[in-house]
Amino acid sequence: MRRHVQLMLPCVFLLCAVAPAPAQDARKIVEQYVKAAGGAKALSGTRTLALQGTVAGSGDATAGTFTLETKLPNRYYFELISGEKRLVVAYNGKSAWCETEPGQPRTLLGSDAAEVEATAQIMNTRLVDLKKNKLTVTYVAAATVRGKAADQIEVVTASGVKRKQFFDSHTHLLAEESTVAGGIPQEIFYDDYKAVSGIQIPHALELRRGDDLYRIDIRSAAVNGQVSERVFDFPRKSQAQLPDLKALFQEIDQNQKAIDKIRENYAGTRMEEETEFGSDGRVKKHEMMEYTFFYLDGQELSTLVKKDGKPLSEAEQKKENEHALKRIQEVQEQAAKKKAKEEKASEEGKPEKDDDEVGIEVVLRVCQFVNPRWERFRGQDVLVFDFEGNPDFKPHKLAEKIVQKLAGVVWIDEKATTWSGWKPISPVTPKSPAECSSTYSAAPVSCSSRPTSITKSGSPRTRRLTSACVFSW
Repeated sequence: MRRHVQLMLPCVFLLCAVAPAPAQDARKIVEQYVKAAGGAKALSGTRTLALQGTVAGSGDATAGTFTLETKLPNRYYFELISGEKRLVVAYNGKSAWCETEPGQPRTLLGSDAAEVEATAQIMNTRLVDLKKNKLTVTYVAAATVRGKAADQIEVVTASGVKRKQFFDSHTHLLAEESTVAGGIPQEIFYDDYKAVSGIQIPHALELRRGDDLYRIDIRSAAVNGQVSERVFDFPRKSQAQLPDLKALFQEIDQNQKAIDKIRENYAGTRMEEETEFGSDGRVKKHEMMEYTFFYLDGQELSTLVKKDGKPLSEAEQKKENEHALKRIQEVQEQAAKKKAKEEKASEEGKPEKDDDEVGIEVVLRVCQFVNPRWERFRGQDVLVFDFEGNPDFKPHKLAEKIVQKLAGVVWIDEKATTWSGWKPISPVTPKSPAECSSTYSAAPVSCSSRPTSITKSGSPRTRRLTSACVFSW
């Protein structure tokens, strides 16, 4: 199967000439674009966008059709069909998926999924209110696009995904976007802008990818029309029947508890990279950290041993060791208290409850599960489905309030009754993949491989798990 290509069409709403911006001021360039596009109020008020067009191909590409639809807050659907070549890429706010052959859609993982999420964010925010939307922009250089002077900027999302954009220096329109998708460079050119409902939309696009050239002629453009949520979801005809989730989750929970006991016989090392960006999008600080870790009562306990490849000083290591011993004591005390509560509840004939624990019952009560499908994951047939907070549920407890804010995608090996992985999307993102199992006690899982984003004091950061090695005691 041919790898999917990520076709990015952010910021397609631009026109009108305004005063030139200083070449080195990326924020000023963006401000002028927003004004030229119709103004911040008009752009932020664009709830939906639907484009329909025809495709004229050259080389191996043949004529076809084009569709692009977006919907606030972060929905995105892109479709290009040219002869036997087909590309559908979408994001529904929970998971990203693509289809490169008819009837064979698949859920995207890692950097591929992060790229689609970034596209959905940029297209729906339209570069309005960069700080609120955690986008940073950096001026790159003066450039030339089809013989015309342009300014190149780089847009970086909080998760570290980057976009190169070229704005015409005279009209301030988005003239070109350059990306790398699936390891293949591609360029998208924008032209023939026309006003639709007060904002500017390009009606002529040109996509260059590999040996293929696609000329896209937009025939229909609608702003704030009706766009169904089903447009962005995994194709219904490819969906599977969900099993009894309560029984399945309970079986997984019991199996995971047994796995947790086995994990206590193992320890290992882990490498993490952390990059902090300044307000101008440039790297302020980059660190490489090495940890040793082991498992105790289902929780992973880590100790920092190296920074940037160098061992900690004697004083630093002593402090880390003391912190590790304190964490061990805390885990042991928590386990003892929990056991005592369970014994007391058992003596009184009452079920033991923990209002702050995110257990299976809480997840089933608070979340709704959609788009079930069977896929191949790491050589196994797994059940995949999206989840999100049920808007009709009224949370009362802390655990319920936390779970209702989550959305994402889950992979389950139904035969082995284990979580193959999940990717939560939450306002409170775990600081690192290692923290997932302790943060969400209902789902001890392996996390998505894409970088985790953290924002602290207005400075976006990315933390990436680069390697892990586990060995037995």
